Amino acid sequence: MDLFVYGIPNCDSVKKARTWLSDHGQSATFHDFKKQGVPADALDAWVAECGWETVLNRKGTTWRKLDAAIQASVHDAPSAKAVMLEHASTIKRPVIVWPSGRISVGYTPELWPL
Repeated sequence: MDLFVYGIPNCDSVKKARTWLSDHGQSATFHDFKKQGVPADALDAWVAECGWETVLNRKGTTWRKLDAAIQASVHDAPSAKAVMLEHASTIKRPVIVWPSGRISVGYTPELWPL
């Protein structure tokens, strides 16, 4: 299995993660949410392993700009998934799928399995 990084190329956390991985000899396939969309089956796996509360970034600009009714509608995994599919920038970045199949969310190199 390959190493995959999901995110948005101009996101600072994604840039730092890609640089960190490269500096540690790890080549990764990059999946750009803006150009390629969010793969629904992958989102299901991320939420199943990490929890929707971790995957959904409720601190970011995109979340804060959402209509209050949309924000209030998020109360479980299916409702969070619907918002994340509609507004990809509400997904905490980067999402990394490691060759082992492990999934990590956010820039946390101290927790990465190298």
